[in-house]
Amino acid sequence: MKLSQLRILVAVAEEETFSEAALKLDMSQSAVSHSISALEEHLGIVLFSRGRHGARLTPVGDRIVSHARIILQQAEAIAEEAELARGLKGGQVRIASFRSIAIHLLPDAIAQFKQRHPDIAVNLSEHDNYLQVEKALREGRADIGFTLLPAAADLDTWEVLKNAYVALFPPDFQLAGPQLTWAEVAQHPMIMPPADRIMMRDVYDHVQAHGYRLNVVSEVETDTTIVNLVAQGLGATILPRLAAEPIPDRVQVFDLPEPLVRIIGAAVLGDALHTPAIYAFLDVLKTLSDNLGDAPLTATTIAKQA
Repeated sequence: MKLSQLRILVAVAEEETFSEAALKLDMSQSAVSHSISALEEHLGIVLFSRGRHGARLTPVGDRIVSHARIILQQAEAIAEEAELARGLKGGQVRIASFRSIAIHLLPDAIAQFKQRHPDIAVNLSEHDNYLQVEKALREGRADIGFTLLPAAADLDTWEVLKNAYVALFPPDFQLAGPQLTWAEVAQHPMIMPPADRIMMRDVYDHVQAHGYRLNVVSEVETDTTIVNLVAQGLGATILPRLAAEPIPDRVQVFDLPEPLVRIIGAAVLGDALHTPAIYAFLDVLKTLSDNLGDAPLTATTIAKQA
């Protein structure tokens, strides 16, 4: 005996016709009729008398429908208990992110989420790059991850922000013209993250695509250290805006001669079962973006909010 058969039994009893029950359940009439016949065969009794009047419960059918309603109510209570355990009044949301998002965006998002859903725990893990974030999602170690768009086909994603690369120059640097040129970038000593860092591949490809090469005099692992070295006049750098923040006032910030932008999105595993809490956190991210105004959420607006 299946719960689906009991649901069909109750629907036919209430509608008193197989056709109306089928419409109510969004099923074909033949499927409803087959289910009732299979249940009658399993029980060895006739549940409905069929005729021009429709389908009327037999006396034993009437007693069995009373039991079926109780069983369905208990099944619904079980489902509600399970939803409560994994839903918005308990459970957890596990977030995987790389450092710049973890520092600048997530504290505000987590604070707003906890205001709305104080009973849900939020666990945050930081990773070196977006590939490690995607790996955490696939291995079931995270529910929501922040990655670069477009992402792999097995992930469902939502755009969160646009993070442009910027050129940072020391206080004594003077532009030759109204805006920074590739020639000025190529001539200046550069302090850069290690070339094998994932976020640097696009930078070197972008510069070379415009016919120039960077004059890298030093490679430094930590973004904050790089920015401070630039502030001391020891070189210039190119970093994603969020990775560079907070930027000291004396450091000069320029757009690249040709823009280079990373689109960052929130991602969940496409074929996984997601709890209501996960979707609630995604709603907070959207609200955060909307509250910053009509313009798209960017690294600059996030930095100002911080």
